Amino acid sequence: MSASIILQPEREKSLKRRHPWVFASAVANVKGRCRMGDTVDVYSSQGEWLGRGAYSPESQIRVRIWTFNQQEPVDNGFFVRRLEQAMSLRRSVLDFTNTNSYRLIASESDGLPGVTIDVYNTVAVVQLLSAGADKQRKKIVWALNKVLPDCSVYERSDVDVRKKEGLEPVTGPLSGEPPQQVEILENNLRIKVDIINGHKTGFYLDQRDSRARAGHYAKDKSVLNCFSYTGTFSCYALAGGATSITNVDVSDSALSLAAEHIRLNNLDETKAEMVNGDVFEVLRQYHEQQRQFEMVILDPPKFVDSKASLNRAARGYKDINMYGIHAVKPGGFLLTFSCSGLMPADLFQKIVADAALDAGRTVKIVERLTQASDHPVITTYPEGYYLKGLICQVMD
Repeated sequence: MSASIILQPEREKSLKRRHPWVFASAVANVKGRCRMGDTVDVYSSQGEWLGRGAYSPESQIRVRIWTFNQQEPVDNGFFVRRLEQAMSLRRSVLDFTNTNSYRLIASESDGLPGVTIDVYNTVAVVQLLSAGADKQRKKIVWALNKVLPDCSVYERSDVDVRKKEGLEPVTGPLSGEPPQQVEILENNLRIKVDIINGHKTGFYLDQRDSRARAGHYAKDKSVLNCFSYTGTFSCYALAGGATSITNVDVSDSALSLAAEHIRLNNLDETKAEMVNGDVFEVLRQYHEQQRQFEMVILDPPKFVDSKASLNRAARGYKDINMYGIHAVKPGGFLLTFSCSGLMPADLFQKIVADAALDAGRTVKIVERLTQASDHPVITTYPEGYYLKGLICQVMD
């Protein structure tokens, strides 16, 4: 018999709308023995069953709902079904003949709160970021081995958000013998992913579609790729016919891998420049030098960690976009992104508009971009929408 969570009066509305979170302020009482990560049933103050989820006593999100079906137990079969449903969607939206890497589980949007699973060719990289996900590690790995029997499994639960759950960072192999580096195929481009030391789970699969659009716009253009990481935007640009690319990043190892990607894809190394430097400083230098490009890509790391930091982050986004706009030749293009879930799309557009005003340039939005289709957003959990991108033409 699982423990029970009883809600405060009139706090069941969000669960009835199938939002998968129960906040600490909504909890009136806990009945039965309830340890971190345990599966609990959630009831309204009137005794109505609302959902079954994972208990997290140290988090402001006290329960994350696994299922809204009272007849569905959270057992091995539960995780197999979730993975099979997710795999079915990926087979529908991706072309596996030219792409062998994808996000298999996008946490709440795929019915597994706190779980992220990225598949890189023959390696599945798992992040378990909530108390419930951590508790169910063995079942999740067992289910992965059932659904993807040819994949080894590696854990990258080394994200700060685990601290909010009262959890320590965890990394290491969970099944098979994953290599440190694996080569993947994305839209027929060859990319090396460092699953042990790379950002996030090793790579940014969510920008797959944006990279393809960058390749389309890059034809016959000089391209500046800011926060370039391992240079995959630039590979798409060169493959699309760019006349030159300049990668700017603070990591020597990332820039080294960016150069390797150019060679790996038989692209012209003489068209590539690697700049190790802080993007803000480099853009200011280019402005002082009046150096401009026909296309500028701004794909910075997440600036917004909390609602309290939104104003500070907005100033950072405005500053970087103003100098990015300065760096675009008249008639050229700016591809600018925010991967911060707490940054509203309308505010991001306003920030870019204000940056254009400060730069004294006219900017036209010609396309809006978002996370790739293997990063779905379930309608009951709008927080799953996080990546915003704009392709803009920059005029005088």
